[in-house]
Amino acid sequence: MTQTGEVIRWDAERGFGFIATADGRRHVFFHVRDFRGGAAPGVGLRVGFEEIQVGGKGPRAMDVRPLNPAVAAASPRAAAGSPDAPRSSASPAHRHHTSRAHAGDPPAANGAALARLLMLGWLALLVWGAWSQRLPAWLPPGALLLNGATYLAYAGDKRAAQSGAWRTPEQTLHLLALLGGWPAAWWAQQRLRHKSRKLAFRQRYWVTVLLHCTALALLAARPAWLPLPRVL
Repeated sequence: MTQTGEVIRWDAERGFGFIATADGRRHVFFHVRDFRGGAAPGVGLRVGFEEIQVGGKGPRAMDVRPLNPAVAAASPRAAAGSPDAPRSSASPAHRHHTSRAHAGDPPAANGAALARLLMLGWLALLVWGAWSQRLPAWLPPGALLLNGATYLAYAGDKRAAQSGAWRTPEQTLHLLALLGGWPAAWWAQQRLRHKSRKLAFRQRYWVTVLLHCTALALLAARPAWLPLPRVL
């Protein structure tokens, strides 16, 4: 059945967005390949679409068409950088904002090298600590299980973001990283392309990494006469 609604979110880089239905009760996911307009969709664009259900992922809009094609072509908030939009269509302000956003990103190669180096050191410390009894023997397998849960949490939040379902709070993701799931969190950010461009989230994430690694190093380096805390 054909429905109408309004685009309330559009991610030009990833090529997907969400449409609020006419009654405002539901948000329906759509992909750029299902958009039939002559230009990239933009927030506020009124569209018609066919809704389908995709397994457990929720509703999805197909055959998305602007109700007024002329408005779609001239939409001031159409997402520049979409495959359907020429580069020259981006305003100077948008280009300036985009260049600043990219300028704020740390060099990918350096960041990846640092993360992998920290992971190797963290893993070596866990294994050595358990072998030398400076750390509890259950800590390495517990960390493995925690990292598996962390990756699944990121994957679930990614699916929820695409389908408009209930999201995992960022505080939960940070708590998992703080407890020791930070390596899987980093891999999920890179592999799933989730939370990898949100500067505030990344800053808090690296704070949790620093706190966890510092606490683990202090625990392993404690004097021999000082026993492990009872909680461990």
